[in-house]
Order: sequence, then C-alpha cells, then structure tokens
Amino acid sequence: AQGGTIVRRRRKCLECGHKFTTYEAIEQTPLYVIKKDNRRELFQREKLLGGIITACKKRPVSMESIEKLVHTIEMDIHAGFHVEVPSWKIGEWVINGLKQLDDVAYVRFASVYRQFKDAKEFMDELEKLKEEHNSDMLK
Repeated sequence: AQGGTIVRRRRKCLECGHKFTTYEAIEQTPLYVIKKDNRRELFQREKLLGGIITACKKRPVSMESIEKLVHTIEMDIHAGFHVEVPSWKIGEWVINGLKQLDDVAYVRFASVYRQFKDAKEFMDELEKLKEEHNSDMLK
C-alpha cells in the first residue's frame, strides 16, 4: 500500500476467528537537514515539494513530473544519508532535476538558491544554460 511503503495484512484471531487488518510500516529514524549556518532541522517533504512547485508556477510542468522529482530526491537522500543531509546537497539535486524539467523553473530556483547578487550573475547563468543547449543540439 502507499507506493510500497506500507504492508497491509489480513489476519485471523486464533481464539475467536475474528478477521482484522493490520498495517506495517518501516520505522525510519528522523532525517535532519544541516543548514548553511549549521542549524539542524527535521527534513520536511512538504517544504521540498513547495519550493519546486513555486519554481514551476505558471510553467508547463505537470504535477506528476514534480512528484517524481521529489520522490527521486527523497530516495537519493535516504540512499546516501542516514541521519543528516547538508542543505546544499538537496539544493543541487533540485537544480539538476529542474534543469531536466524546465529551463525557466531551473533559473528561478537557481536565482534564489545561489543568491544572485545582480543581473550579471543572472545573465551568466542564462549564458551557461544557452551553451549547454547548443552543445546538446550538436550531439
């Protein structure tokens, strides 16, 4: 059930014969995100999802694609980190994922995440993106 995260079992009481259902889930240790200022806060899937939705606002990106990206990032986090994950690592996964989904969403997220200080930094990022597209077209 729930995408393979919960096991549903039908059981029967050996005493009275009453049938009932149990649900079993893996108990995961809490995962903490280490922020830039070394604060630690509990990982929140909703916060990750919200940031990606904001970057994709008014763009032709389906909710299904966004959910897949969030799921992939979550799996990467759980595969590589057991107790703590640096926030910069999550940010890089988001940036890489958005680059594949939508260029505008990517630039929106990158401008906030990388804290562009002026228009030149913004334009430099756009130029890199343009060069990547040109090299992809030549392949």
